[in-house]
Amino acid sequence: MKEQIDERVLPKLTNGIYVLTTRKGEEINGMIATWVSQVSFHPPLIIICVKEERYSHHMIKDSDLFALNILREDQKDLVPVFKSRVNRKADKFKNVPYLIKDTGAPIIKEALAFLECKVISSLDPGDHTIFLGEVIRAEILQDGRPLTIHHLDKHYQG
Repeated sequence: MKEQIDERVLPKLTNGIYVLTTRKGEEINGMIATWVSQVSFHPPLIIICVKEERYSHHMIKDSDLFALNILREDQKDLVPVFKSRVNRKADKFKNVPYLIKDTGAPIIKEALAFLECKVISSLDPGDHTIFLGEVIRAEILQDGRPLTIHHLDKHYQG
């Protein structure tokens, strides 16, 4: 069967904009993640997809932990900070206040909410690794609505 894929369809899927954070030893990092989904209520499980070339990918593989920071729709200004693939030693958190909770991964103080997860499985089906994380802590930090990819201008997408 010949593939018939209209490339305009996949961007129509609604995705949230998250800051995925992790820690390995004393080193912390964060990146923008959009391929995220809940897979189970009991136990609470989510999946994240991270491209293998990303520095956070290697940190998650080594530490088996991550936090997912759910941004508010008025936090578009954080997207370029964490989308940047600048020098790995760059301090993306220099002007972003954060907390440390159970996993040690940074929790953005002004985020809408967060989930801290322990990786229980991973799969490498294509150009991204799917990490399955068990939620070990989740809290709402602020009132508001979540930021989605449809809130962003074309400038931030891609």
